[in-house]
Amino acid sequence: MGSRMHTVAGKHLLITGAAMGMGKIYAQLAVQEGAAAVVLWDINQSALQATVAELKSKGGKVYSYIVDVSRREAIEQAVARVRQDVGTIDILINNAGIVRGKYFWDHDDVQDTWMTMAINALAPMYITRAFLPAMIEKKGSPCRIVNIASAAGLVSNPRMSVYCGSKWAATGWSDSVRLELAQAGHDHVKVLTVNPTYIATGMFAGARSMLFTPILTPEYVTAKVWAAMKRGAPRLLLPWTVYLSNALKGLLPVRWYDWLAEHVFGVYRTMEDFVGRDGQ
Repeated sequence: MGSRMHTVAGKHLLITGAAMGMGKIYAQLAVQEGAAAVVLWDINQSALQATVAELKSKGGKVYSYIVDVSRREAIEQAVARVRQDVGTIDILINNAGIVRGKYFWDHDDVQDTWMTMAINALAPMYITRAFLPAMIEKKGSPCRIVNIASAAGLVSNPRMSVYCGSKWAATGWSDSVRLELAQAGHDHVKVLTVNPTYIATGMFAGARSMLFTPILTPEYVTAKVWAAMKRGAPRLLLPWTVYLSNALKGLLPVRWYDWLAEHVFGVYRTMEDFVGRDGQ
């Protein structure tokens, strides 16, 4: 029915936050499978140049753009360039994100609150809106949108209020778009919402692991996401304890759940030693 995807060979992919970490791994996987074009967006020019050189040395057809996705005008300019240089996009991976680990009242309105919401919540919406209409027109050709949210988009956590807010927004929006596409009969376009716990990319440096929940490796997460994306899965929660936490949250009184989350699972203490990649 035009929705199955066994490989990304011949496809055009766009990955945000692609210079390093998981974004770079997605790009490597795309090149390995013979994607027709791999479009990389990132704000880090030097890291992006190094990634592009590596991918091209492996035979990848790579296009790179320095883009600050916190700025709508920058997104619009980059979209126009991609349309001119590459054409339409078949697979969009909204991977770029930031985190600020503080109590809400310690956040700076611009550098913390506005920036987090702009990059984590609004940017995926703007970027998807720009490329989705052309995907819809590709009847019979499978297309994918992958939105990297977070387990923090499902479970509240101290010192993550603004980050949780951005990821709750991303999660709700992403899954709603999935339902809208299905309802409108655009079954060839599948939306995958990804909600992982902490990943060892450096972004969550200092965060503690939880009961039965180790810090995940980027390689593990990207492999799971890549497979889920190709089969058209609607949601990916990693690891299994995220499912357990959501089930308990729905079943137990708030005070009971809060006690378990803090004293048994250790969820509410995970950000006490957080430093992050940039110390914020």
